[in-house]
Amino acid sequence: METQSPGRQFWIAWLLVVSAGVAVFGLGLVLLPALTRQAFSLIVYASPSSLDAFGAEQVRYLSLVHAVLGGVMAGWGCLLFLVARELMQSNHPCAWRLMTGSLLAWFIPDTAYSLLSGYWQNGVLNGVFLLLFAIPLLALRRGQGNRA
Repeated sequence: METQSPGRQFWIAWLLVVSAGVAVFGLGLVLLPALTRQAFSLIVYASPSSLDAFGAEQVRYLSLVHAVLGGVMAGWGCLLFLVARELMQSNHPCAWRLMTGSLLAWFIPDTAYSLLSGYWQNGVLNGVFLLLFAIPLLALRRGQGNRA
């Protein structure tokens, strides 16, 4: 493995933290269903109890959807972490494309649907997640030259 500049190490560490955060967030969706519903209810309806007022069956289904989403996010966060740690760290030419492509494949349809369906709050949340990845990815892209 080639020696990494301190700046490059910083951006890779940032990606590792954010990727781990995605995985932990995903696990939170699975392991803390009531808190998850309250948080999304607060974001979307400005009240932590609005989703729980939908009815028992609907709340159970929302919990299932959040758990499935959480499992997918936990797996995706682990994959992003490994790409950053193994491929980005070794300056593999496809690392940047793998991370960026994965993020755009999530961000574009998820955010477009959120905005089109009137749930702009989820679009804002998506934008924050994307920005947390975009900052180090852009910094690393500039520093890689033609390798990315």
